[in-house]
Amino acid sequence: MSRLPSLVALLLACALLVTACGGGDEEKAASPPASTDAPAATPEPACEKTAAAKPKAVKLPKPTEELKRGRTYVARVLTNCGEFEITLDPKRAPRTGGSFKYLAGKRFFDGLTFHRIVPGFVIQGGDPKGDGSGGPGYSVTEAPPDDLVYGKGIVAMAKTATEAAGTSGSQFFVVTGEDAGLPPDYALLGKVTKGQDVVDKIGVAEVGPDEKPLHPVVIRTIRITES
Repeated sequence: MSRLPSLVALLLACALLVTACGGGDEEKAASPPASTDAPAATPEPACEKTAAAKPKAVKLPKPTEELKRGRTYVARVLTNCGEFEITLDPKRAPRTGGSFKYLAGKRFFDGLTFHRIVPGFVIQGGDPKGDGSGGPGYSVTEAPPDDLVYGKGIVAMAKTATEAAGTSGSQFFVVTGEDAGLPPDYALLGKVTKGQDVVDKIGVAEVGPDEKPLHPVVIRTIRITES
C-alpha cells in the first residue's frame, strides 16, 4: 500500500487503504480511530537483523492468471521475524489471488519489507520502493465482497484514495486488530491460517512517526503451493 494518511479525527478512521500499483501516490490502508491515550511501549520483536532490498522501480506486464475454484492455494511468507501462511480465496478473489501468485512466482516480493506498521490495526508490505508509493507497474480490479469484514488475520490489498474499490497492485496488508473498521473497498486476498503469532510479533515492532519500523522487517520469500 502506499503511504497511509496521518491519524486525524475519528471521522477519518475508515480512510481508504492505499495500495501500491506503480503510481506516485502512496497506497495504504485507512487509518485507525484517533486516540487520546498514550500508546503503550512495545518491545522490539526478536527478529534477525537483515538488510532490505534497495528501492527499485518495476514495470511488469499485466497478468491474466486467475485462481481456480475448488483448488487450495497457500502462500508461505518467510520473514526475518518468522514465517506465516496465507490461504488465498479462489472463490471470492480469483483475479486478485492470480495476480499475487504471478508476482510470487516471479520472486517479486523477495527482499521487500513491511514498510508500515500500525499496532492494533495493520502491517503493510509488498512495495519495491519501500515507502508506500511503488508497485508492479500494473493494477487489477476486482470488487471485494459486499459483506467483507476486515477482521484479525484478513489479508487484503492496499490502494490509493483515488483508485476504484478493489484496485490492487503489489502492496498488501494483514489486519492485526480484531476489526479494522474499514469499508469493503480493499480487494480481498485471503486469510492467515498459520503463524498468526508471527504476524502479531511484527505488529508490535517499534516504529517511527512515519509508521515505518526502526529495524527492517524483511520478506525473505513468498512461495505459493497449489493442491
